[in-house]
Amino acid sequence: MLEQLIEYDKELFIYLNNLGSETWDNLWLVITNKFTSIPLYAALLFLIYKKFGWKALLLMVVVIAGMITFTDQMTNLFKDTFQRPRPCRAEGVMDLMRYIAPRCGKYGFFSGHASNSMSTAIFAGLLLRPYLKNLIYLLIIWSLIVTYSRIYVGVHYPLDVICGITFGAIAGFGFYKLNQYLLNKFISK
Repeated sequence: MLEQLIEYDKELFIYLNNLGSETWDNLWLVITNKFTSIPLYAALLFLIYKKFGWKALLLMVVVIAGMITFTDQMTNLFKDTFQRPRPCRAEGVMDLMRYIAPRCGKYGFFSGHASNSMSTAIFAGLLLRPYLKNLIYLLIIWSLIVTYSRIYVGVHYPLDVICGITFGAIAGFGFYKLNQYLLNKFISK
């Protein structure tokens, strides 16, 4: 059954990856670049500062740094444990795909871009929900676009990004709860 699932994953990857065209390649390379999201992160930090103040912002920066470190390190642990080659390194897939990423890492299960972007979306969306109730939906859409970019450029299978999204959502919710606890304990006195 697992072998069949992996085969379906490869087939879906090849289909989705081959939907791309040279016309859109540069756009997706910009979307997948980790530095492209810096303006969004800066805007979210500014909104957090405006709604919560300096003390809370400083505490939240520590929590957010912990969340990103956690998702990043867990991603690396999973990649090293499962050692699933990325599609751009997989025999029987490399020859059938469009590869446009600037580099191809060794292993791909699960996607760090997916887990980091979704954890950020859930954390910030829940945190700012009392003030901007629809922001969480926009952030989830942003995360899904970043996530799809990993398939488009040829470095992750659909299951890599689905697992990354799931892990990121759980981590974002957990760190949101931790943040709420810390805010109540140290800032809201």
